[in-house]
Amino acid sequence: MRTSRRIILALMLGAMPVAAPGFAFDGAPITQDATLPTVSQPAAAALNAQALKKVAAPATAVVAPAPSLNSLQYAAEGGHPVAQWKLGRMYADGDGVAQDDVRAFEYFSRIANAHAEDSPSAPQAAIVANAFVALGRYYLNGIPNSKIKADTDRAREMFSYAASYFGNADAQYDLARLYLKTPDASRDDFRYGARWLGLAAQKGQHQAQALLGQMLFNGDRLPRQAARGLMWLTLARDSATPDEAWIKESYNRAITKASDDDRAMALQMLEHWVQGRKD
Repeated sequence: MRTSRRIILALMLGAMPVAAPGFAFDGAPITQDATLPTVSQPAAAALNAQALKKVAAPATAVVAPAPSLNSLQYAAEGGHPVAQWKLGRMYADGDGVAQDDVRAFEYFSRIANAHAEDSPSAPQAAIVANAFVALGRYYLNGIPNSKIKADTDRAREMFSYAASYFGNADAQYDLARLYLKTPDASRDDFRYGARWLGLAAQKGQHQAQALLGQMLFNGDRLPRQAARGLMWLTLARDSATPDEAWIKESYNRAITKASDDDRAMALQMLEHWVQGRKD
């Protein structure tokens, strides 16, 4: 069948379109305290430009035609979250303005302070969630020569709020990494991290899919499930950006080591994913 042939090619070559999500890993969310962490502003925040660029701008943040800087600033001062998000991204990336992480942090903070309790189904919810993710990533590293210092606990609060209240997949992935990378992580820490990782992977977050695939294929702190790991790595490879060589390398290592049985089972799991069914 045409679908099966495409998936076989995906399994062998790593090019596969992702359709509706399936549920191949138990990623039940952990109950979190959704108390809003206060974000001081203007303050200054911390995260390198590369990490911030991984916070994808939500579709609702696209403004067409591109407004002038003055009109964006006017709208932002009036409390418009789309304008605040756009300006935050511009200053974080140095897009049309001098790169300034402190100003970017200030705009993201305005969004978080004003809209943290907005409904997760509100039109601006994606912008608000991504603002929390951006703030969390700033807190991971701090901003040099500013009042914002590296604060892992603060970063965890930001990610946790966006992950649990808004269900943001990037926040779920970042939160999972914090739990999994803790040097003295407890069994509960690992369990929380694995569940958040699974939930993000199910939502199509390709970095989460890649990390989960690695762990399952290699049996890294999880029972080894080579076929399931290969399935996640195949999905992740298709979405990886050019600078995410680690994902493609992980896939290549796995497909080389996988047995014929592993590949056949991974193919079946991929078919379930593409067809939008639970396996």
